[in-house]
Amino acid sequence: MLDLDAEVLAEHTASITAWLPLKDEPRHIVDLGCGTGAGAFALLDRFPDAHVTAVDTSAGHLQLLREKACAHGVQGRVRTVQADLDNNNWPDLGRPDLVWASASMHHLANPDSALRNLREVLTPGGLLAGVELAGVPRFLPAHAPENRPGLEERAHAATNSFHAEHVPHRGADWGPMLTAAGFTVEDERTLTVNIEGARSEAIGRYAYGILQRIRSVAAPALSPEDLAALDELLDTNSPNSLLRREDLAVRTERTVWAARRA
Repeated sequence: MLDLDAEVLAEHTASITAWLPLKDEPRHIVDLGCGTGAGAFALLDRFPDAHVTAVDTSAGHLQLLREKACAHGVQGRVRTVQADLDNNNWPDLGRPDLVWASASMHHLANPDSALRNLREVLTPGGLLAGVELAGVPRFLPAHAPENRPGLEERAHAATNSFHAEHVPHRGADWGPMLTAAGFTVEDERTLTVNIEGARSEAIGRYAYGILQRIRSVAAPALSPEDLAALDELLDTNSPNSLLRREDLAVRTERTVWAARRA
């Protein structure tokens, strides 16, 4: 799913790296919550003289990232660090002049403490780029599926209590938290994402993966009719499968906070 996310949103990620209000090109970048490397590789492409320290809790993600770095011939520019950022005993991440945190800040259990630690890691004058999706992307038009219009929104609504409990900072306004941690928020930008399915067959697979995850959480709260309609969308043998639909699009928003250590 992380690789699909990277593929589908690659153009938007590149536009964010090009927008960053940097005083100089960074030489050392830390990618916090790097996953399998979407941000890390976009930044390596954007800044050819930079090195990236990629940080994640998952050993599996970091292994995949190292394999990709080898495949791209940039293994000498990448260092991986396995760490839990909710633990105050952070490993040595060096003194980066840019920290990239994409779709990772909302996973922090104690963001106030983590952001203060992050400020101390950054070089004075260094920049933190925090990127967050407004929510889980939508894919279906409002009138779909034909037998249960509005199903996608009802499925999302059925996950709200789960996410409120397990990911309470999803969709948060990070500006005040960054200011409280000692950063100066220099800019904030919200980008609208609307990618038509015809542009990439990966969108069908992306929609399938996300709605499959939503089903695992939403099923107990859905009506039998809605659950049956959702299962039909997820049935790869059905003519109405998400993998066969031609009316899909990726619709969401991404907000970027550019915050500097004064």
